[in-house]
Amino acid sequence: MSTITGASLFGSQTLTGEGAAYTATAPARNESLPESFFNISPAQAEQVVQLASAAFGPYSQLHPHRRAEFLEAIADEIEALGDVLPERAHAESGLPMARLTGERGRTCGQLRMFARLVREGSWVDARINPALPDRQPLPRPDLRRMLVPLGPVVVFGASNFPLAFSVAGGDTASALAAGCPVIVKAHPAHPGTSELVGRAIQAAALKTEMPDGTFALVHADNAVAQALVGHPVVKAVGFTGSRAGGLALLRVAQARPEPIPVYAEMSSVNPTVILAGAMQERGTAIAEGLAGSITLGVGQFCTNPGLVFVTQTDKLNEFLGTLGAKIRATVPATMLNAGICDHYRTGLDTLSRSAEVEVLAESETDARSEATEGRPAVLTTTGAAFRSNPALSHEVFGPSSLVVVCQDEAEVAACLQTMEGQLTATLFAADSDLQTSAYNWVALLQQKAGRVLFGGYPTGVEVCEAMTHGGPFPATSDARTTSVGTAAIERFARPVTYQSFPNALLPLALQQENPLGIWREIDGVRGKE
Repeated sequence: MSTITGASLFGSQTLTGEGAAYTATAPARNESLPESFFNISPAQAEQVVQLASAAFGPYSQLHPHRRAEFLEAIADEIEALGDVLPERAHAESGLPMARLTGERGRTCGQLRMFARLVREGSWVDARINPALPDRQPLPRPDLRRMLVPLGPVVVFGASNFPLAFSVAGGDTASALAAGCPVIVKAHPAHPGTSELVGRAIQAAALKTEMPDGTFALVHADNAVAQALVGHPVVKAVGFTGSRAGGLALLRVAQARPEPIPVYAEMSSVNPTVILAGAMQERGTAIAEGLAGSITLGVGQFCTNPGLVFVTQTDKLNEFLGTLGAKIRATVPATMLNAGICDHYRTGLDTLSRSAEVEVLAESETDARSEATEGRPAVLTTTGAAFRSNPALSHEVFGPSSLVVVCQDEAEVAACLQTMEGQLTATLFAADSDLQTSAYNWVALLQQKAGRVLFGGYPTGVEVCEAMTHGGPFPATSDARTTSVGTAAIERFARPVTYQSFPNALLPLALQQENPLGIWREIDGVRGKE
């Protein structure tokens, strides 16, 4: 299973692509890795889609415990790869082994989390209104409602999480849990890692006897990838990546004769607000923690705190001094690939050249010009400049942040009002701030973000039932959803009401005797009766 062939996978089969070949690059050395990967042709893409279409009916009708067994088997097979998987991911991404080992644990953990969710079963939101034949003036028919799977789903892996947001990541896990076959487009930055995980899923599907075509992994160029999104068999898309990439897929999906949802996580600068009382009480400690959050993972987290709003206080210089010292002491590190590194350097250079922006601090160690290293930096600007120049709120993906120094809370609030949607927003406030502030900061921040933090740092996303990893556009294409946590399953399902059905023809979740033993709502009352 650990052999990398460069082929695509669909069902129990392998497929050597008829399109152009490409190689992966080791960013730490900026050198190509030896294996070649072969993009599939449009005709081969049609084969993959048709097999997924054939699998949808049988897979969606499986007993939910069978789907749970499949998800658990995927986790087992990924773990059985041993060190081969993180070693390959390290070679292709430059991410440290410790980080990748943790990410593998997160990947397997979320697969097992969805297995538990599917076994428990209440996620289908079963609602029953029994018939009232004697009701006047009109009788009520028997009505039973639940969520059912959408159909085949196309998933695009993320460059910054080669395991947890990739082939077996949250989009794939939640779609499979919902009962949808999945076609994953391998990310060109880590195709070998993708194949290893894809083969683990393929092995798990065979062991648990899943319908052939329940899973596919394909290498594809942009044209074929967009053709997959446009194919009438495909019913939804999961994407994590750039704003340009997400919007391109959204346009394709919306231009179809039957438009479909694209659940795209795109860009976020994750504003942090530090009010005067918090600055007075613990500004130095906040600066130290903030520096660590800015540079964590070379700043390549979608929750990186790229904007910090502060007010003019007598503790501001001490805060900036501590933050600058921490940034200067942080050495550059390898970024995920040359393209991301180039974009970071260009974005940082553009920002630093702005007349309204000053460089507060950069790493005292130069980034190696021959390597894909990102140099940490913190810059400052004024609230007035921020409000007059929308470009200052744009994401610079990497280990940097812009501190916006405002005259007072009113200017902070005005700056926040001009911003687009975000994944996270953070508030540092002391009791004195909350007692005297004229602003409802919680109400303001929740308008802008899907996760609002108090007194913490946004990097690090807990995989659990209560997590929201999403937010208003352009953080995501649909602010009503999350890509992390059990609620992610709802993206790949739709409601159906069954009226006056014989009990034997109803889905198990709606049958009178409740054979699955799940929580259901009957005439507005939840129970397991």
